[in-house]
Amino acid sequence: MKRVISLLLTLLMLAACLTGCGNETNQKTPDAPNNSSSANDPATTPDAPSDELEGEITFWHSFTQGPRLETIQAAADAFMKDHPKVKINIETYSWADFYTKWTTGLASGNVPDMSTAQAGQVVEMINADAIIPLDGLIDRIGRDRFYESPIQEMTYADGNCYAVPIYSHAFVMWYRQDLLDKYNLAVPTTWEEFNTAATTITQGENGEVYGCSVPMGTNDLYATCFLDTYVGSAGESLLTKDRKANLTSETALAGIQYWVDMYKNNSPADSINYNTLDQATLYYQGKNAFDFNSGFHISGVEANRPDLMDSIACAPVPTVNKGDQPDYIVNNMPLVVWKNSEHPEICEAFIEYFYQPDIYIPFLHSVPVGMLPALKEITEDPAFLADPTIQKYQESMEVISNALSYGTYIGMEYGPCVEAGILANQRVIENMFQDIVLNGTPVEEAAKAAEDQLNDLFASVS
Repeated sequence: MKRVISLLLTLLMLAACLTGCGNETNQKTPDAPNNSSSANDPATTPDAPSDELEGEITFWHSFTQGPRLETIQAAADAFMKDHPKVKINIETYSWADFYTKWTTGLASGNVPDMSTAQAGQVVEMINADAIIPLDGLIDRIGRDRFYESPIQEMTYADGNCYAVPIYSHAFVMWYRQDLLDKYNLAVPTTWEEFNTAATTITQGENGEVYGCSVPMGTNDLYATCFLDTYVGSAGESLLTKDRKANLTSETALAGIQYWVDMYKNNSPADSINYNTLDQATLYYQGKNAFDFNSGFHISGVEANRPDLMDSIACAPVPTVNKGDQPDYIVNNMPLVVWKNSEHPEICEAFIEYFYQPDIYIPFLHSVPVGMLPALKEITEDPAFLADPTIQKYQESMEVISNALSYGTYIGMEYGPCVEAGILANQRVIENMFQDIVLNGTPVEEAAKAAEDQLNDLFASVS
């Protein structure tokens, strides 16, 4: 009954994405090598003939931007050349469309053989009994080659790991150094300093540049991200240890009020309906002094305002108390294999093939600094470090890399759970912010109603 109820719930959920969005710098993708390792079927050895694998699979991914899409297709083409009896059909969906498509497709069986996912979605997929464990694949690739945190995040209560991470990024504070210099401001380290800096720039720029837009659109999870960033910086989570919603603690209420005030004082009115791309575009175009997102911001600025490339940088997120260790939203992006696949051995073989440096590094370089390696050795690989953008933004990459050590996906501070997926995907917090701003509902009243609504949703899958 638990799975049935969970399945019905997921069918109602909207799509979300945490990933940074935007245009990317086109880079030529080198021809993929033809020296792939064998299929991951237990009967297959590294010396088996290339035609050992046979069958057709469908691969859904959400890398809609040109360079990433091209590197994925190049990898599939090279794999099919090595395995002529294999056909890989690639279908590309935005993160929002992907979520809707797989949740609605479960009932009819219209799901792929393998796909990308987000960490919060993986636990929902597990809860719906939709994907298979991949521990055998991880061990064949080399478990100790992966960073531990992503593997732990994708390991469920039954002890099995259901996804393989392909890259990571973290939610850090991006700023415009030229604007800080113009107004003699230091990089903020506390939320009080952040408010002062944002307000100073908003007032000084007379509406030409906003200090920090606050996105509250209900077709995205960005308002949840902003609130989680504030609450996490004070050592709390939007979920308690017993997996209840935490919106009415003193810290959570202060965070809600903080972002409501920031919206009123430092945002365009339209940001009440902004999603991730709307918000990011303001920074890409030089119209937002601060933003919270991943290294994808570099390629976005390069495509829109290359004249600002020497003025952008990132720093740790502010904290409530000066000197505290920030907590971060981290997204470890994985690949999963669906339970209904007739050829999981092909899916696993292709995933293993993808980690070859001559394929994997060009994929990471398609959004340099935006996608950090899931494999430890790639981080120090000279070929990876040779990218000009990585060299130029080495300090920013170090900030993001450090954040990966201190953060988790939203709501997963105490381990992976389906409640984290509900928290991120149900838009309860976004609706709460809109209720406060548009209807004038008191913060305490709106927070209590949202907390109760989330706990009711959690109870339906417990």
